[in-house]
Amino acid sequence: MTRRRAPRQASEAFRAALDRAAPKTGLAAVQAAWSTALGERLAAVATPVSERGGTLTVDCADGVWAQELDLMQDQLLERLRAELGERAPQALRFRVAKGP
Repeated sequence: MTRRRAPRQASEAFRAALDRAAPKTGLAAVQAAWSTALGERLAAVATPVSERGGTLTVDCADGVWAQELDLMQDQLLERLRAELGERAPQALRFRVAKGP
């Protein structure tokens, strides 16, 4: 007689698969943590698009959001540091997203 194993949580398998498949770059880490660190409202109007030399470039929905988020830069960096630790960017650069 064989013993049946207890079923495992599907979430564990998905998390492991995502960890293996996710790129191991600083930008990928920020993109994965973006919504959690900033909140859904801010994440909906700002998207991290590139990282170079510790500066993260973020595309914003419009100029007003770019300016507002620039003023909030210290708070946003603090949130990202809390979420990412050493992988957090050193600075943020906000720009208006180019159209399609």
